[in-house]
Amino acid sequence: MNLGLSDYLITAFPSIIPKIRPLVRNKTIPDPLWLAGFVSAEGCFFVGISKSSTIKIKANVQLEFNITQHSRDYLLMKNLVEYLNCGKVYKKNNVSNYRLSKLSNLTEKIIPFFEKYPLIGTKSNDFEDFCTVVEMMKEKKHLTLEGLEQIRKIKARMNTGREKSF
Repeated sequence: MNLGLSDYLITAFPSIIPKIRPLVRNKTIPDPLWLAGFVSAEGCFFVGISKSSTIKIKANVQLEFNITQHSRDYLLMKNLVEYLNCGKVYKKNNVSNYRLSKLSNLTEKIIPFFEKYPLIGTKSNDFEDFCTVVEMMKEKKHLTLEGLEQIRKIKARMNTGREKSF
């Protein structure tokens, strides 16, 4: 939808004129419950594991909380930085991306926020798994082979790996 009509649809329906979406200048975050709902729908709690030659177990664990939106919502993403007092916004092509990976901000700001204003749906399960990995990292368990294997299992069931319950 954000990319407009495909060439096929333009040819099939030549009289269709797409509506231009207005740029909304005031994109304030109305309250914490709104933000919890927004993140339930649009947010992502990500655990990444990459190869590393400098770490004894040859793997590095990264954590990230992010929200990706169309570039027209850049102001909203900037307001997230102010509202949560952490994170950064990156803009590339038609995408605005709020990202946060600093462990101290995750443990001191993001996790307490969503514990106070809970997420709903499968996102709440992803958040719980994310919190488990955060705790493991605080305890340095990610630096052991056993801990890394446990994190791999948690990661595998998060986000798109989670079984849907309809």
